Amino acid sequence: MNGGIQIATIADLTGARVIGNSPVDVRHVATDSRTLSRTDHVMFVAIRGANHNGNDYLEEVHERGIRVFLTDQEPGDFLPNTCYLVVDDALPALQILAAHIRSNFPGTVIGITGSNGKTIVKEWLYQLLQDHATVYRSPRSFNSQLGVPLSVWQLDDSYKIGIIEAGISRPGEMARLQEIIHPSYGILTNIGPAHSENFSSDSEKLEEKLALFSGTSKVICRIDQVLEGKPLADYLANRPFGIVDWSIGGKATYVYFPLASDSEGSSFLLKKGDEEMDLHLPVTGKAAVEDLLHAITLMLELGYGPELVRQSLSRIEPVEMRLETLKGIFGSMLVNDVYNSDLAGLSVALDVLDQIPGRGKKTVILSEVYQSGKEPEELYEEVASVLNFRKVDQICCVGDTIGEMARFFPEGTQFYSDTPSFIRTFNRHEIAGAAVLIKGARKFHFEDITRFLQQQVHHTILEINLDNLAANLNYFRSITGKNVKIMVMVKALSYGSGVDEIASFLQHQQVDYLAVAFPDEGVRLREAGVKLPVMVMNADQSDLRTMIEHNLEPEIYNMDGLLEFVRISRYLGLPGYPVHIKLDTGMHRLGFEEADIEHLCEVLVKNRLVIQSVFTHLAASEDPEHDEFTRKQAADFERMAAMISDRTGQKPFRHVVNSAGIERFPRFHFEMVRLGIGLYGIGNASRLVPVSTFRTVISQVREVAAGETIGYNRMGKVDRPSRIATIPVGYADGISRKLGNGNYSFLIHGQKVPTIGNICMDMTMLDITDVDATEGDNVELFGQELPVEKMAETLGTIVYEVLTGIPERVKRVYIRE
Repeated sequence: MNGGIQIATIADLTGARVIGNSPVDVRHVATDSRTLSRTDHVMFVAIRGANHNGNDYLEEVHERGIRVFLTDQEPGDFLPNTCYLVVDDALPALQILAAHIRSNFPGTVIGITGSNGKTIVKEWLYQLLQDHATVYRSPRSFNSQLGVPLSVWQLDDSYKIGIIEAGISRPGEMARLQEIIHPSYGILTNIGPAHSENFSSDSEKLEEKLALFSGTSKVICRIDQVLEGKPLADYLANRPFGIVDWSIGGKATYVYFPLASDSEGSSFLLKKGDEEMDLHLPVTGKAAVEDLLHAITLMLELGYGPELVRQSLSRIEPVEMRLETLKGIFGSMLVNDVYNSDLAGLSVALDVLDQIPGRGKKTVILSEVYQSGKEPEELYEEVASVLNFRKVDQICCVGDTIGEMARFFPEGTQFYSDTPSFIRTFNRHEIAGAAVLIKGARKFHFEDITRFLQQQVHHTILEINLDNLAANLNYFRSITGKNVKIMVMVKALSYGSGVDEIASFLQHQQVDYLAVAFPDEGVRLREAGVKLPVMVMNADQSDLRTMIEHNLEPEIYNMDGLLEFVRISRYLGLPGYPVHIKLDTGMHRLGFEEADIEHLCEVLVKNRLVIQSVFTHLAASEDPEHDEFTRKQAADFERMAAMISDRTGQKPFRHVVNSAGIERFPRFHFEMVRLGIGLYGIGNASRLVPVSTFRTVISQVREVAAGETIGYNRMGKVDRPSRIATIPVGYADGISRKLGNGNYSFLIHGQKVPTIGNICMDMTMLDITDVDATEGDNVELFGQELPVEKMAETLGTIVYEVLTGIPERVKRVYIRE
């Protein structure tokens, strides 16, 4: 924001008690010590969450230069030259301040809510309007109780329009967001099953979402939706806001009649009363068309005429909502954000860059920034300040205007007039081993830079959605409670998802412990910069020295291993090194039995070993048929763990349950739980979301006559003229040969296509005769639409085997919104 808020005004608005003083006003807020992008005129808001407390980081952010704190905790040791604003709860106080900023914004605010499509509608509306007004839109999916006030804080009078997205997950939340956003216009996208876990029905969820529009002049919605068997119009009657309805071919203020649809887009005839206009939407697919029609309808309601709407539609480009992390050349890693060049999104992308594991050097390749509402001098001085504060080592700027602002950037910054000149002259060896952010406006075609710097591999990828992974982690946190620690299993490439990247992300998410199967996996984590405590579950005696050298904590499961550990730790002068004691309660795989406890404790006490945890493995926690045995295992474990505590005088963490056990046996959570496959969306809970999508593309399509055969041993026979697609994935990529010869189907354009012939080492053939598909089209092997559980069921195995069977030669791509 430009103006800033005086300390006295903050205290007056929030009822804060002021301790100390600050001569400066507050223009920016920060809530995460890990992602600070500046410290001047910044107030740190100490949010107290379920798994973290912002008050724990006051000293850290003070050392980095912040001098104003909004906190719910009385200061103990007063930090020098600091102003404390003490409130009952920091989050509501931040929301009050954001509402104050909104009340002083003179422009138009558009609020968007619904179950699906909110972010897409926001981005397309931004594209439609950006050539006609200065437009601010909230970054990516900043739509929560915290994200909305952080978004609104960016509004100032340099913008004419603000577009703010609002999401809720439980009753009572939207009223607070309404007070902050207070939209002039609204868009209701649709109501579906997303985020339904805390609502008794979709109609209850609709009521909650409609609370956003209290006092709004016009709300855009598709009226020909049906909710719980009733038309949406029935739910919208007698509302305290105006309804601007639209439909596809039905009755509404705006009626869109479909004319034609092809690979280039969709054509409609729009009728509003006696007025008509032709529209061509450069998108296909039901969801994309609906999202864009929401945006078009609002643009028309804002008073933009048919010709301006058509011009804006001609410039619409696909919305890429994901930040991808890709392997680059010479050992680099790329953060691919090539469709956005906005100021707010820069900090979000830099957050992702900071999480890249094991990369010491940070490089940013940046185009000109558009639609900031700021003069170039002010804009690029701020951009350079952010990059400098985030300790970016190498900066490459592309564009004439940003080049004219070179005086604000540090010495050594490289400037290029356009993307082709960058590709012609940039020395690619400069990014060796670096973490590289590629962030550019669409007109600069930075996707060419991504291709220029990306490691060339085949088009088969395993896509890992880190937002979904975080959602699953938070689900398990919600059912364990804040006093239970979470150990996450990252063995076997984190169940095939990639060990370095997943472990680094989990460290950023502040999990308590990681566990690996073998020491070399733990060493790899340390080399990637992971500092979390790591338990090694299969610690051979010969590996103990290596583990200690890398600060890895061994699982001790027999007396020989314990005595060898004692010998090595004494030799290295580390008598207090932590160990984890494995107990056998019926799995009969590894572990001390109850008869061993007495001798075990004698050795532990004599050698003053630190017992970090005591644990066991449940044999069948997911199977109700064996619940009695599971309870016996847990009872035996409690008794044995108590014996160890009594005899050693120590109180180690106890952990028993895995993912299934966390859900089914809350009584056995103890001090820590072990989260594994559930983190990746595999389990019984309806709130879990899939994390992995295995996909490839069609390499070639050929016409095959009836009677011909396909593949090795002529196993695939066609009895009609057929179209056969070859995809570049085979049994060397984790696709079992058992899935060949029509035993399984993959998805193309949402339609199932069967395999035909034997699966080869690097290729598979599909019968696409009944599907409109061509070379280069995507093929989903498993994912959102085709669950991996289906493949495991067909193979007669478990999901673990499928996921861990995907080799490292398959490129992992990490995405987030």
